[in-house]
Amino acid sequence: MKGGIIFSVLVFSVLVSSGDYCAPNITLLNQDPYPAVPGDYVKLVFQVGDVSMSKCGDITVELSENYPLVFDPSESGLRIFNKVEYVRDFNSNLMVPYKVRVDENALDGTNPIEIHLRNKGDSIISKTFDLEIQDTRTLFEVFVYDYDYLTSELTLQILNVGSSDIEALAVEIPKQDNVVVKGSNIEVVGDLDSNEYTTVNFEAQPNDGKIKLNLHYSDQINVRRTLAEEISFDSSYFQDKFSQQKSTSIWIYVLIILAVIVVVYIFLRRRKKRKEKEP
Repeated sequence: MKGGIIFSVLVFSVLVSSGDYCAPNITLLNQDPYPAVPGDYVKLVFQVGDVSMSKCGDITVELSENYPLVFDPSESGLRIFNKVEYVRDFNSNLMVPYKVRVDENALDGTNPIEIHLRNKGDSIISKTFDLEIQDTRTLFEVFVYDYDYLTSELTLQILNVGSSDIEALAVEIPKQDNVVVKGSNIEVVGDLDSNEYTTVNFEAQPNDGKIKLNLHYSDQINVRRTLAEEISFDSSYFQDKFSQQKSTSIWIYVLIILAVIVVVYIFLRRRKKRKEKEP
């Protein structure tokens, strides 16, 4: 029994030393971004090791297109490496890159992905790796909070209704027929936590109807994202306020004029009395 084990070890050693033994292995070397985001692309790099021995013929690697991975029409999970190609490079490791999309409905957390490896004449080796997924995107609700016809100040209220905190939020009003922006059309808001709101002001002249917005922000994995939004402007909500402001401002001017008249009258009256007292 002991002699058989020793013989097997000797045979294995001879095969390995003579280059007649092939035992490739595969590992997931890199995932970018980490974690992956549902609906976005993820870059995966696998490494196939120990393929320099002479018995390793063509190497076939195939990534399975199963949930949560989605391949573009031009993308295939199959990669074939000819023995001549990798022997010529004097490299015992093969790098196998993929760029695939993550299912937009993928759940946060660890998701298994499967890859298959086969060299000529041997059975298929299947391995499962963990793909980390987290939805770092967010959603917004944007409203017209106020509009001042006297100053042309448009105030928007922005609510982060997503589950992720964001950084460096900037609001842009792109050029369009329904609103004229005076000055900068982009205002930086800053950080905005989940379920928190903020306001931003523009000097603008909007018309009734839809106004398009672009919201730019950095997510929790520092990816810069842009989300298009649309708000509705209805001048009837602010015209009554404008009329009140206008009438109020008129009365303010009237009071100022009356106050000036009274002050001038008192001044002239006192001056006249002083002159009458003079000898």
